Amino acid sequence: MGKVIGFELNSQEPEKAAKFYSTVFGWEIAEPHWDYREISTGKDTQDGMNGGIAKGPHDYPHGTRIQIEVDSINTAISNAKNNGAIIVRDKMEFDHFYLAYLVDPTGLGFALIQKK
Repeated sequence: MGKVIGFELNSQEPEKAAKFYSTVFGWEIAEPHWDYREISTGKDTQDGMNGGIAKGPHDYPHGTRIQIEVDSINTAISNAKNNGAIIVRDKMEFDHFYLAYLVDPTGLGFALIQKK
């Protein structure tokens, strides 16, 4: 099976994207190397994945929506909005989790998930 072990966010404003994710989620983002910034999303002892932010090429200028698990979806939505995000779909309830879709200040889509 193909297990997802990372991600890449493509943006035409990678500096702005890096500042947003660092501020909202506390991600550690390295200095750019060839327009790519490595991201550490947590301690290596935690479950999760790491990835990077890159300046998207002309034929794929913006990245793929990712799902970010949070302890409190209400707090995360509020914090994201306060840092320039736009809500695409507000908090929705499902059997085992809550889900919301947002777009960050650079146009990248992402999802927030809170387990019940």
